[in-house]
Amino acid sequence: MKTLYIRKARPADIEDLTSLLRQLFSIEEDFSFDAVRQRRGLEMLCDRNDTVIFIAEKANLIIGMCTGQLLLSTSEGGFSLLVEDVVVDISWRGQGVGTQLLKALEEWGGKKRVSRFQLLADRSNEAGLGFYKKHKWQATQLICLQKKSSTT
Repeated sequence: MKTLYIRKARPADIEDLTSLLRQLFSIEEDFSFDAVRQRRGLEMLCDRNDTVIFIAEKANLIIGMCTGQLLLSTSEGGFSLLVEDVVVDISWRGQGVGTQLLKALEEWGGKKRVSRFQLLADRSNEAGLGFYKKHKWQATQLICLQKKSSTT
C-alpha cells in the first residue's frame, strides 16, 4: 500500500488543486466553479505567511486539499483559523485522508497560537457535516451572510 503524504502546496500543484475545487464546488449551492478565479485564489494563498494550503498525496497523485487563513478575533483576543476548501477526491473518500488534512491544519494553527478553528459548510452536504461532527466540530448560532463587492 502506498503511503499518504500531507504537505504544503507548491505553485506547481495549482492545476491539480483547481480540479479538486471543481469537485467541491459541484456540491456547493452558493458557489460556481470558475477555473481562472480559483487558480488566482490558490496562487494568492500560496504567496502569504498567514495562509496555508495542505495537500494529500498518494502514489504521486494529489487526492485531497484544505486551506486555512489566520484571522484576528476580538472574541478570542487572538487568532482564529478559517478553514476552507476541505475536499478529497471522490475515489479516495472514507479512507482517512480528510482526517489527516484537518490534523495538519490543527498542528499548523497550534504553531500560530490559534485559539479557535471555524469553517462554513453547505447545509445540504450531509456527508461533509457528518465528517465534521465526527471530528467534534460544533454548530453555532451564527449564520453566514455575504454581499458581493461592487468593485469587482
